[in-house]
Amino acid sequence: MTSDPVIDVEGLTKSFGRFRALNGIDLRVEAGHVHGFLGPNGSGKSTTIRVLLGLLRADGGTARVLGGDPWRDIVDLHRRLAYVPGDVSLWPGMSGGEAIDLLGSLRGGLDEQRRRELVERFDLDPTKRGRQYSKGNRQKVAIVAALASDVELLILDEPTSGLDPLMENVFREVIRESKAGGTAVLLSSHILAEAETLADRISIIRDGRIARTGTLTELRGDARTSIHATLQRIPAPHELAALHDVRVDGDRLSATADADRIGDAMTLLAPYGLSSLVVEPPSLQSLFQELYDSDSGADAVTP
Repeated sequence: MTSDPVIDVEGLTKSFGRFRALNGIDLRVEAGHVHGFLGPNGSGKSTTIRVLLGLLRADGGTARVLGGDPWRDIVDLHRRLAYVPGDVSLWPGMSGGEAIDLLGSLRGGLDEQRRRELVERFDLDPTKRGRQYSKGNRQKVAIVAALASDVELLILDEPTSGLDPLMENVFREVIRESKAGGTAVLLSSHILAEAETLADRISIIRDGRIARTGTLTELRGDARTSIHATLQRIPAPHELAALHDVRVDGDRLSATADADRIGDAMTLLAPYGLSSLVVEPPSLQSLFQELYDSDSGADAVTP
């Protein structure tokens, strides 16, 4: 028997005057899963998150968070979830450690051992005052406070904004640990590689609608794989029928192939003195770009 989803949204709508920010959002996040929530500024991500946090009341549809109504049950729910925004503001005169403890107390306390461990792993000086922190260090304070709390749901909106690549790697490690412990994560990020690495499922939002949702494998669907080869001889054009988008530059050939024709492509190229080969399945970046470059719009996209 499957458990109820941690986040269950159906047909969510929200307007600001004549502007329709959300136009029938469906979103489902399971316990112990990381769900990537992707879209550019103005697509409806932040509005959706604010509804889930109980900061906005939806006009229509339903939203359930941890089995409760985020608008009516906001106090109880905020003891069971943690939120990290993309631009953290701290109390100027309060130290980072004091801010971590205060934020943790709002959720019923912190795991002190986990707190110390995270402070060390994120290389955070908790004795500095809020006014002394850089943007990246303010993010670290919020991340430590969230991840040291015993919560069932993490809602992360551009959480690594301002972090350097080393700290981004630490962040990914601790999110995997939280997931392994059964915590659900809704991750909104402009860093597509972050979502690609961490997310079990991904939803791409466009113009207030979910344009695509699924695992990365499902989103790739029939998208073609890129092939880059260095050859001693270039085949004649008629011999490249199994390939698409063929481009030749000297002894280098670039092309794409359907997912079920990769073996055929390798067999085709091998007799021509194949000295190097790179095969790249479609990345989340390419899928995202394809969706947003499409002239046909979100309504023409098949989930």
